[in-house]
Amino acid sequence: MDKHLRKKIRAAKKECRSELRSKEWQKLGYLDRDDLMEPTLKEEGQIDIVDYHKTSEKEFAKKYQKPGRPCLIRGCVDNWAAKRRWTIKRLEEKYGDEKFKCGEDDDGYSVKLRLKHYFAYMKNNTDDSPLYVFDSKFPDHKVKKSILKDYEVPKYFKDDLFEFAPYSKRPPHRWFVIGPKRSGTGMHIDPLATSAWNALVHGRKRWVIFPPSALKEDVRKHSGECDNEGISWFAKVYPRILKEGKVKPIEFIQEPGDTVFIPGGWHHAVLNITDTVAVTQNFCSVVKFPVIWRRTVKGRPKLSSIWLRKLQVHRPMIAEVAKAVNLDEDDGLPPTSSSSSSS
Repeated sequence: MDKHLRKKIRAAKKECRSELRSKEWQKLGYLDRDDLMEPTLKEEGQIDIVDYHKTSEKEFAKKYQKPGRPCLIRGCVDNWAAKRRWTIKRLEEKYGDEKFKCGEDDDGYSVKLRLKHYFAYMKNNTDDSPLYVFDSKFPDHKVKKSILKDYEVPKYFKDDLFEFAPYSKRPPHRWFVIGPKRSGTGMHIDPLATSAWNALVHGRKRWVIFPPSALKEDVRKHSGECDNEGISWFAKVYPRILKEGKVKPIEFIQEPGDTVFIPGGWHHAVLNITDTVAVTQNFCSVVKFPVIWRRTVKGRPKLSSIWLRKLQVHRPMIAEVAKAVNLDEDDGLPPTSSSSSSS
């Protein structure tokens, strides 16, 4: 990496984590923590595996979406162009000069790098928690929007009722993701009780998830326990949770081609255990609309008003459901943010 490029990388890292000096990005020694790249709980059958080609939309909704049951789906990406187009080599050839979001500064503004510079950083990376491309704006860019042609929303998740909300008003919901080994996200819940799917095209990810019944204080880091990085949750917080034994996790490895379904309200943390390329989306299904509508009215009242008007035109039966929702009813899910999130 030449001097000019090193300067660009240092500047991006400083913006993303202003509390760290350049040499402190390796101070925790996670580069040598091979134990973090393997599951702690090794029991088989912790999560259901669904055959995409043999399971209908109706069956999936009944068994997984309606009861809010996570699963691992195999076969979604079999026919995606992304399988051949999303290699590091081909992505750099097509999008190398384009800038992708790889973090946020202290004020919440996006920090971006050209993809060719990011890949150069990624090749010889020794950081404890590397910069992580998590770009939600690619569909709005004249060049990057072609990424949309490389994949298809799985059949179970095509009916996303948030499609009837103004695109500019709904929370970010779709991300193109490039995660180096050791990058990841700490324990969180997706916004507005939305569900999510995460399709892994290349690489391997380690997941730990907890049901909505788990208390936030039992699955999140304690004050001063560690930083907010995903790998720190796995290294510091997860062992403490297992030792306390208050809540039972589900842990699994997502292999290339696997798609993870995370229902609304489930706590989840993800660690990239190899270099990875993926796409993920949050959505509002028909079966979970009442819960999401309740959360949207309370958390994003202006959005809910516009959304209802659109539903009255395009999905009048759903609009009637919205009007009948008891806004004071306890939906049994933990509190979530009304802003964007990621997995």
